[in-house]
Amino acid sequence: MVFAYFKKNGLAHFAAIIFITLTILLTGCKKDAVQTLPERTWQLEWSDEFDGAAGTLPDATKWVFDIGAGGWGNSELQYYTNSTNNASLDGDGKLVITARSETFGGAGFTSARIKTKDLFAQAYGRFEASIKTPHGPGIWPAFWMLGANIDAKPWPQCGEIDIMEQRGQEPYITNGSVHGPGYSGGGSITKAYGLTDGRFDTDYHIYAIEWGEEYIDYFVDNFLYQRITPETVTGEWVFDQPFFILLNVAVGGNYVGFPTTGTPFPQSMYIDYVKVYKQL
Repeated sequence: MVFAYFKKNGLAHFAAIIFITLTILLTGCKKDAVQTLPERTWQLEWSDEFDGAAGTLPDATKWVFDIGAGGWGNSELQYYTNSTNNASLDGDGKLVITARSETFGGAGFTSARIKTKDLFAQAYGRFEASIKTPHGPGIWPAFWMLGANIDAKPWPQCGEIDIMEQRGQEPYITNGSVHGPGYSGGGSITKAYGLTDGRFDTDYHIYAIEWGEEYIDYFVDNFLYQRITPETVTGEWVFDQPFFILLNVAVGGNYVGFPTTGTPFPQSMYIDYVKVYKQL
């Protein structure tokens, strides 16, 4: 069919039609992919820019440590510690969370997971962090949130918002997800965002959500790539209460699989800042 058209109308005409068709298709794809950036005004409510002496723990008035092994149901391989070997300031305004290949507490790796539970939680607003992530098969960095009512309503009823989680074997892809009753674990509501000309482990990127009563918008470097609403989820909408923040680097687990002989250690995630805003 294409050959017949070419024979009748000539190469130039055929090329012009192809160009116009591709232009329409690409324009349409762009229109669908790039949503209009919401106009919102923000007021800073809470932040940590990780200023402090090199080798010291993060601010204890803002962060507490989860300690233990097993990954709380994720089949992770590390033991989370509160040691400066796994989480410390670098003296240059960064927090460094480091996963190490070492035996401790019956686990083959150590790392750190910190959270603002019982220190800070907020419902709605903009939650953002500037992060350079680690890489390698079996490495699982995350910037995420859990409902502050988790002690009374265990996961997934409390809700979970994953602002950023990555598989170390895919350093050019980041994922944003929500978990709740009816859509947890492998059934989460999720979307991936990929870089076409870079990797998340070679530079800092800004990961953020803007969260309101009827939406959670996901951003990478201020590009809006996903909106989740009550109509999007396949169960109960539980994102109408305060959530606290978590940062961690896991090793292994259901989401990423095992590290390999090619996975380099130690693996570090660098956090430049975490900021939380309220909408004016």
